[in-house]
Amino acid sequence: MEPKYKRILLKLSGESLAGQAGHGIDFETVQRICHPIKKVVDLGVQVGIVVGGGNFWRGRSSGSMDRTRADHMGMLATVINALGVADGLEQEGLEVRVQTAIAMQQVAEPYIRNRAVRHLEKGRVVVFGCGTGNPFFSTDTAAALRAAEIDADVVLKATMVDGVYDSDPKVNPNAKRYDTVSFDDVLAHNLKVMDSTAASLCRDNHLPILVFSIEDEENIVRAVCGDNVGTLVTG
Repeated sequence: MEPKYKRILLKLSGESLAGQAGHGIDFETVQRICHPIKKVVDLGVQVGIVVGGGNFWRGRSSGSMDRTRADHMGMLATVINALGVADGLEQEGLEVRVQTAIAMQQVAEPYIRNRAVRHLEKGRVVVFGCGTGNPFFSTDTAAALRAAEIDADVVLKATMVDGVYDSDPKVNPNAKRYDTVSFDDVLAHNLKVMDSTAASLCRDNHLPILVFSIEDEENIVRAVCGDNVGTLVTG
């Protein structure tokens, strides 16, 4: 198998780590996700990972709580997930570094762009926690930002659906799935790929997004090798 990309940014949702329970971390599920990531690294691909925190906490769903404080709680949730993913990757025999956008030296490295790139060049997987480090920005936006900063070739967004649809496939059984779609169409029609900030950031930096289902974990390898496993969003 020949990889299509040299350096990728993989976005994992918090929900993808929860397994059947739907919340928290299921380590058997984490290990199933980490196994194909090991295959990708063995192909010579450099891998950065941004993790969400929705399996523990969603700031935007916090009701009357102050939004900034709620988002800070969500950032801490992503660190729990980042450490869990790092442990799973290390059990696969990989070298891993966790970097966080909010300093917590006893737990992880602070995010430093040049250090992250150096880790990648040495074959280490870098897991980015705490999103962008700022409230009001999603972990999708963090994935787009980190991808641009590390000069990734593509953002791979592993989700619970198998691509981008013109409407919600869980509601509309006749929803149409796109093989490819432009950023302009995503933004104009409010297609649920990433939030508009993340999509605009990828568009402006010529970063394609490949959206695919994580329910079959081997899709990670197929996506890296250029197989048609989801929807490619490009300029």
